[in-house]
Amino acid sequence: MTPDTTRPRPTSLLDLFISFTILALQGFGGVLAVVQRELVERKKWLTPEEFVEDWAVAQIMPGPNVVNLSLMIGDRYFGLRGALTALAGMLCVPLLVVLGLALLYAQYGSHPGVAGALRGMAAVTAGMIAATGLKLASALRTHPLPRWQNALIALLCVAFVLVLRLPLAYTLLILGGLGYTLTYRKLKGASA
Repeated sequence: MTPDTTRPRPTSLLDLFISFTILALQGFGGVLAVVQRELVERKKWLTPEEFVEDWAVAQIMPGPNVVNLSLMIGDRYFGLRGALTALAGMLCVPLLVVLGLALLYAQYGSHPGVAGALRGMAAVTAGMIAATGLKLASALRTHPLPRWQNALIALLCVAFVLVLRLPLAYTLLILGGLGYTLTYRKLKGASA
């Protein structure tokens, strides 16, 4: 995919590296909200629709979603060098931070204050994910399926994961296949 030159884009490989380093350092635990805010709202490197599409592809690829997304964005703007630069930005400094935190946790992990702080961070992360989901729902306005069908698929997804406790892979296969089939039929009917 060739990027539109009239839209904002990373100015250099260094800009790409620094942007993804800062993004990675902000994204402990709740990276989806941070990535969406930075890449769509602040930097405007992606439209909301492009973000949803790229994030969906990043989720089905093996490996961490945000790392996959960084590779895709780096490649979009600078080819292989951009992909590797964005990947380095995502991993270098955060790796050092995580190693330092691991050493601290090994020393102080049994302290009740640390356990309480981690429980609090889990609650904040859940809220951030829910808020981002609501923000990204606006991208469905241009989706060919009616809103009620999109909402039904979203509710089924919640039921599959929380109630039926189906593995994510089965949920993606079943509901992704359903969404794909319904969208394909709608688009095929519209073009006929």
